[in-house]
Amino acid sequence: VPSVIDQFSCHSAGSRLPVSCHCIEKSGMTVVQCMSRNLEKIPSDLPRDTVVLLLASNHITHIPSHAFKELHYLQEVDLSNNEIETMDVGAFQGVSDSLLVLDLSNNRIQSVPKEAFARLQAKISLSNNPWHCECTLQEVLRELRLDPETVNEVICHTAVQEEYAGKPVIQVLDSGINFCNFHHKTTDVAMFVTMFGWFTMVIAYVIYYVRHNQEDARRHLEYLKSLPSSSQISKDFDTISTVL
Repeated sequence: VPSVIDQFSCHSAGSRLPVSCHCIEKSGMTVVQCMSRNLEKIPSDLPRDTVVLLLASNHITHIPSHAFKELHYLQEVDLSNNEIETMDVGAFQGVSDSLLVLDLSNNRIQSVPKEAFARLQAKISLSNNPWHCECTLQEVLRELRLDPETVNEVICHTAVQEEYAGKPVIQVLDSGINFCNFHHKTTDVAMFVTMFGWFTMVIAYVIYYVRHNQEDARRHLEYLKSLPSSSQISKDFDTISTVL
């Protein structure tokens, strides 16, 4: 039986709820139900004693930083079947210690910031998102407690190594593939190409400089050759003296 305090908290919070949501008591917990309500963002005016937050089947596209910071009793968040593409660093800051279940399945998430799930211990469902498998995602997943029932549905939609596209992320990582090594190799190749380009430009400039100086030297030498020699000038001077 819900306690008087729980009932009062839930009912009195009604005026603070978004008009499309409603608050119920279930096993003594405050449950806020906002499913299938055409929401485009996570409501900010939720009861502070919310324990379960149901936001599935809306049109939410982004999880901002501190989206749930006032909900210190939050244990479960269902954001499945939305249109989420991005989330900020610190999206779950403030609830990382209390949150037990997080459902982000069936969204449009391709990648997440490395610190997006910092210190989060919740069981997380990330299935049926168009993941791009690369180094950052590998490092993020290494720190998460993925839902074992849906972990095989976390698929590499695309990957830095194309042969792994279409395969379960966990299968790829368990096979010993390290996307971070590939990332470092790609970076090394890019640096080599850049350095080679600069080196080529320097060599080209040196060649141009040498050839330009050679051409100037040749023209200067031809000019000197065109001038009367000192012996010829001396002979001409003697002839003039004899005549005088």
